Amino acid sequence: MIQIRYLQEADRPFWFRLDRHLPEEAFARKVRDREGYVLLENGQPAGLLRWNFFWDQIPFCSLLFVEEPLRGRGCGGALMGRWESDMAARGLRVLMTSTQADESAQRFYRRLGYRDAGCLLFPVRSLRQPAELFLMKELAPPGERQTDEGERGAIPWQSSTISL
Repeated sequence: MIQIRYLQEADRPFWFRLDRHLPEEAFARKVRDREGYVLLENGQPAGLLRWNFFWDQIPFCSLLFVEEPLRGRGCGGALMGRWESDMAARGLRVLMTSTQADESAQRFYRRLGYRDAGCLLFPVRSLRQPAELFLMKELAPPGERQTDEGERGAIPWQSSTISL
């Protein structure tokens, strides 16, 4: 049975086994501010989602990871769905995530309705990596059914201004 819950202090060993980017001192804040989720399979941690605010305004999924045996079974989509629901409940309507341009995760995010929003190149030697592809999704307003881009028309980040 799959369950998703907010990150807890007791998740620390599991979390840092999978997340090698989060500074140790930031973990307690992620727990306190509910900026992380843990996916459990039969009560055992098997996936995680970490997020923060991009430009202090836009919810940004900064890490999504599901253990190999559960991949392709809807667990990543379930984690994203829980996060999207929580953001919508807060009245937030635009979400972001990113992935390296050479990773297959971009197809996963596009299937969930995320659209390309640009990329970042890293010319600094110490940060050298493939381009980071940014993706965004507009959530439906309360009471409206979530639809795909074709039904809703142009997405706001295709223009020169973004309405949050």
